[in-house]
Amino acid sequence: MQSYDYLIVGGGMVADAAARGIRALDESGTIGILSADVDEPYTRPALSKKLWTDPDFTWDQVPLGTAADTGADVRLQALVTAIDRDGRSVVVGDGEGERVGYRRLLLATGSRPHEIDAPDSDRVLFFRSAEDYRRLRRLATEGRRVVVVGGGYIGAELAAALVQNDVEVDLVFPSRTLGDGTFPPELAERYEGLFRDAGVRLIAGRRVDEVVADGKDAADDALEVVLDDGSRRGCDAVVLGLGVSPVTDLAEAAGLAVDDGVVVDELLATSDDAIWAAGDIASYPDRLLGRTRVEHVDNAQEMGRAAGRAMAGSGEAYRHTPSFYSQVFGVRWEAVGTLDPDLDTLIVDIGQDESGPRTVVYYRDETGAPVGVLLWNVAGATDAARLVLAESPTAAAELRGRIA
Repeated sequence: MQSYDYLIVGGGMVADAAARGIRALDESGTIGILSADVDEPYTRPALSKKLWTDPDFTWDQVPLGTAADTGADVRLQALVTAIDRDGRSVVVGDGEGERVGYRRLLLATGSRPHEIDAPDSDRVLFFRSAEDYRRLRRLATEGRRVVVVGGGYIGAELAAALVQNDVEVDLVFPSRTLGDGTFPPELAERYEGLFRDAGVRLIAGRRVDEVVADGKDAADDALEVVLDDGSRRGCDAVVLGLGVSPVTDLAEAAGLAVDDGVVVDELLATSDDAIWAAGDIASYPDRLLGRTRVEHVDNAQEMGRAAGRAMAGSGEAYRHTPSFYSQVFGVRWEAVGTLDPDLDTLIVDIGQDESGPRTVVYYRDETGAPVGVLLWNVAGATDAARLVLAESPTAAAELRGRIA
């Protein structure tokens, strides 16, 4: 049985960061990475952002170089199906499968996309992976029509990316205004206007019941998206960005503590002292936000690195409060904490630049204390936003002057 000092289950950005964290403290310990993906670890945000909009950002900049930089043994298309905690090993594949041993194990299994009824077609994508990007890129030729389903990060970013590549885009989302589950009304209207001005056809207040095809030929099927009011939208391809769920099956089956994610302590250790968890699946105690789970790249990188260091014996608690961001049509927004437009919001305009208005939004609880900070077109202020959450000033006048 092949065995490693450090075994990582999952092959995303967390795995890359963890391997680098291990190597910072342990130059010789063996590292194994078991990934169900067909690609070695890569920078995931590029799949819906820079690869579409930045001609100087090319595919060769996507892989992270994990194996070359850390000496990790990266095995692809290696699906882990069980953990044997007593035997300190995992099972790869169905049935008895192959066993791979570990001294210390990191679970970094990420998230899986939500799905709806849809034909098995290369032109229907539940967008998540680099392979999904490559498929969509082949489909995204000038004049084709793509229906994008979902108004969250992935749906909005892909709708923006496609329309900027001369694709006709319909964007279907359930809310009244695009972004109104995140932004206060005036900012949601500004956000939606970016898409409307770019030529995206917005189909608000609708959900998709299913995707259907005429069934004659998988390569040439006429695709239709069936909406919840019975109407149909014909298209050449469908991209579904309906959110994700953490992949906690392995942890649950192994008897680890799971509660909206794999429960870890400040060192990112699970209820088994030989197993750690990080990234999308980890429910951890954040020093500003309380126990939480975060599905964004900043958390993947920082928590992955911290988990690797902890596995190598650093003894350091994870103290980073992650930020998250999105970028469409040249406008970037970043945030820290909770963005709930049902909370009281304080909106502070701090000028303009070539991309338009620069705005800070404070989301406040019933005491007036900020629980989230949104930075619209405001660069380099995430540390200042974290400090606002840490110090929790309640006076509106003081908040107005905190980020200028």
